[in-house]
Amino acid sequence: MTIHAVVLVVEDQPLIGMNTVDFITDAGFEALEAANADEAIEILQSRPEIRLVFTDVEMPGTMDGLKLVHFIRGRWPKVHLMVASGKVMVKENELPTGSKFFPKPYDDSEIIEHMKHMIAA
Repeated sequence: MTIHAVVLVVEDQPLIGMNTVDFITDAGFEALEAANADEAIEILQSRPEIRLVFTDVEMPGTMDGLKLVHFIRGRWPKVHLMVASGKVMVKENELPTGSKFFPKPYDDSEIIEHMKHMIAA
């Protein structure tokens, strides 16, 4: 079963971002990319069909990934949220309800399975 959904990837490292967009697209999703939280918010404002945001924690700009997911939850409560980090271990109670954290390096197939599950819910 293919679920068409738009996923926004927020990643400041270009190679990681491209790889992430590739495996998300290969799984049948439409993937958009932002290099920081400010870009992500601009894209969210212009693309109301975004169903899920997958963000890194550490990034330059006005807010990191944790602040971004809390901002998104307040403004776009129906958007699903996934957070990843290779440096910071994020506890569940630091995330908005229903969000999921993945330590890097993560398994691409595990990310896709969680995306499918969240979007289908």
